[in-house]
Amino acid sequence: MPVIINDETYYRTTEACKLAGISRSTLLRWLRHGLLTDASRRDRRGWRLFTEGDVKKIEAEANRVKWTKLAK
Repeated sequence: MPVIINDETYYRTTEACKLAGISRSTLLRWLRHGLLTDASRRDRRGWRLFTEGDVKKIEAEANRVKWTKLAK
């Protein structure tokens, strides 16, 4: 369930992955290798919170990777 902070919607890692159509391990690998910037906000437990804009960037990277694989 998304979290709303100051009228902005944030998604936890699993939710962001489902919306983008990738696995959690893929997202964490992309973050670790610097393909995407890490989430700027975390909840009280230290878990990442992604904005809708972050999710769009994750989707764009997933689509880029998919099209690159199809072109080969």
